[in-house]
Amino acid sequence: MKIHTGEKPFSCNICEYRCIKKSRLQEHMKIHTGEKPFSCNICEYRCIRKTDLQTHMKIHTGQKPFSCNICVYRCITKSSYQKHMKIHTGEKPFSCNICEYRCITKSHLQTHIKIHTGEKPLSCKICEYSCIRKSALQIHMKIHTNEKPFSCNICDFRFSFKCSFQTHMKIHTGEKTFSCNICEYILY
Repeated sequence: MKIHTGEKPFSCNICEYRCIKKSRLQEHMKIHTGEKPFSCNICEYRCIRKTDLQTHMKIHTGQKPFSCNICVYRCITKSSYQKHMKIHTGEKPFSCNICEYRCITKSHLQTHIKIHTGEKPLSCKICEYSCIRKSALQIHMKIHTNEKPFSCNICDFRFSFKCSFQTHMKIHTGEKTFSCNICEYILY
C-alpha cells in the first residue's frame, strides 16, 4: 500500500533520503559508511548491492543484452537502453529553471545546476583543483600520477588523454584537421 500512497516511513539520519522498506534504508546507509561487501573476482570493483556486481560482471563477459534497433548501440542495462533511446526521440524531460538547458536525465540536470551555483563539490587531494564532474577529476588526476594509458603502436609516444592520442595518430595516418590554402601550415 505504501507504493500507492507515496508514504516513505524510513529516513536516513545523515541525508534527506527516504524509502518504503527498512532493507532499502540499510542498503542506503552503506553509502555513508563506505561499506562495499560485494567485490569482483576479476578486477578491483566493489559495490553495495549484489545486483550491481551482477551487472558489472557483464563488462568482463562482454554481454550486452540490450541493443538499439535504430543504431548500433548495445548496452548492459535496461536503464542505459531507455536513456539511449531518448537520443533518437529527442526527448529531454528535465529542464533548468535558470537557463534554456534541457537534458535526458535528472543527474545531468543536477550537475548542470552546479554551473549556476558555482558549486564544485569534487576536489583534488594534491592541489587546489576542484570541479563538478567525477570524470573531470579523474582526468585531472592523471597530471599528478603521470598515468599515460594511451600508447602509440607506431612510435614510443604515450598519452594521458585519449584526445591527445587521437590527435597524435593523425600524424601517422596523414589525416589533416586543417590545411591552409595560402601557406603550407597544416594542423593535424
